Amino acid sequence: MKWSGAPEGTKSFAVTAYDPDAPTGSGLWHWAVINIPAGVTELPAGAGDEHGSGLPEGALQLPNDLRLERFIGAAPPAGHGPHRYYFVVHALDVEKIGVDPSATPALLGFTMLGHTLGRAILMATGEVK
Repeated sequence: MKWSGAPEGTKSFAVTAYDPDAPTGSGLWHWAVINIPAGVTELPAGAGDEHGSGLPEGALQLPNDLRLERFIGAAPPAGHGPHRYYFVVHALDVEKIGVDPSATPALLGFTMLGHTLGRAILMATGEVK
């Protein structure tokens, strides 16, 4: 994942991945990474493994909705229809967003509301027939 064109005043980034079509009643957060330094504009493939081995120093993976501190790939239930996956890079006006390492991605979203300078969204779809 690579991005560019951050707004002036960006001090860090957060990256989230969300499936609003998961059959949970509230969607499913697949990934949340916080405290990515402003000078970083790319995360390599595999950055979201269980060790965060591809993440820059200081970045932190929050537990996703399965309470795993890693990226969980797209795996919609067979026959459930297409699912949308939103990958979002959030440009923030703080170096550290200040959420507890055990915080949920939903709490992260709430906390970022007053600190978001801009965001870039990539929406992908997936389906298992």
